[in-house]
Amino acid sequence: MDGDIFGELGNSTQVDSRLLQVFQKSLLQAQDILNQNRLLINEINQNHESKMPDNLSRNVGLIRELNSNIRRVVDLYADLSNSFTKSREASSEGDSSGTLKSDGKVNQKRIRSS
Repeated sequence: MDGDIFGELGNSTQVDSRLLQVFQKSLLQAQDILNQNRLLINEINQNHESKMPDNLSRNVGLIRELNSNIRRVVDLYADLSNSFTKSREASSEGDSSGTLKSDGKVNQKRIRSS
């Protein structure tokens, strides 16, 4: 995930449904990567059991791909966690007193009495 989830969100009245959609998209993306990792691990195990030099040397690239995928999943979960925390902070500060900016921070509006 390349940025903050809040960059994809509109005004604060749509935050809950849009946030859930983005969470679902990110979780599905993570699940796809984890499914790919399962296939990689199976292939790595088969290559290891075969003890054939070509298969063993192929495992080097497969393990690198597996490590890269794991980093991507960790990043996705970290982004989700950070965004969820920001959404909870924004909602605890009161939706009516501020608006959600694209960086996930609440922009507090001061009401001046005349």
